[in-house]
Amino acid sequence: MVSDFDLRICFAPADVPLARRIQTAVVLQWVFSFLALAPTCIILFILLLFTRFWLISVLYAIWWYIDWDTPSHGGRKVPFLCRMHIWEYMRDYFPIKLVKTADLDPRKNYVLGFHPHGILVAGAFTNFCTEATGFSKLFPGLRSHLLMLPLWFRAPFFRDYIMSAGLVPSDKESASYLLRRKGGGNAVVIAVGGAPEALDAHPGDYTVHLANKKGFIKLAIEHGADLVPMYSFGENTVFDQVENPRGTWLRYIQERMQHIMGISLPLFHARGVFQYSFGLMPYRKPINTVVGRPIPVNKNEKPTAEELDVFHQRYMDELSCLFEEHKGNYGVAEDAHLLFQ
Repeated sequence: MVSDFDLRICFAPADVPLARRIQTAVVLQWVFSFLALAPTCIILFILLLFTRFWLISVLYAIWWYIDWDTPSHGGRKVPFLCRMHIWEYMRDYFPIKLVKTADLDPRKNYVLGFHPHGILVAGAFTNFCTEATGFSKLFPGLRSHLLMLPLWFRAPFFRDYIMSAGLVPSDKESASYLLRRKGGGNAVVIAVGGAPEALDAHPGDYTVHLANKKGFIKLAIEHGADLVPMYSFGENTVFDQVENPRGTWLRYIQERMQHIMGISLPLFHARGVFQYSFGLMPYRKPINTVVGRPIPVNKNEKPTAEELDVFHQRYMDELSCLFEEHKGNYGVAEDAHLLFQ
């Protein structure tokens, strides 16, 4: 039985080029950071208190108290870290490409809607938390900030790590702080579908959780920030997920846990580090994030329900047009269309 099992495993060849090995190592650390670094940091913080290095945790706790509001006040992005050559290896692993369709005026602020969420939002991180795909060159004068669940900013040490990449909490206070900055040039990137959309991240699935999502529309109107739809082709193809259609016991448990914990738990899998048959490493499949045309928004601090509906419908129409216009370039079937949930 052991030999039969071994025959079903497709191992990586021994002569894999060094560049590809480095790409795998970089993506491995990113997957670890996304899945396990936060709890690891929490455990480390607690364990240090019971060692001769207890002072490290005590001093950090003092710093944490002083620095508590920084995530919601623009974070602490470190451009040097975002420009590091290491992220180009992550870009080339898939590969990932950022596609520009229109200019964005750096004198304005923007709310960029990222679709779909996918499993680990690989496209959003690479495009907007690093310079590997050339965001600053494609959109000079803009500073990107990707929104992330506030839960992760409560983890010691980990909060500083994610802030260095420009991540800020996905709450109204944090986004509003950036959009209130004078002079423009701020691009708030929101994975609109959020954690629930990850449960629909199956290859060939084009479900977008947007039908009842109007909070980001209201945010844009209140601050006069133009709306920019984006679609990341290939985001749902880099992992497989255990089938979990609505109505099944698995989907019920996942949705209940998401409601309680605030994070979804998709049962995903792909390949491994040294073999291609199973594991939590993403497949080497291309991701192409297409940035659409901006939707002009006039500032209104108290938008009406009718105004929200108008901009919401226009945003969905623009996203659909963006998908239809570019799907043929990225291997999407002609009869495939976005499904709004």
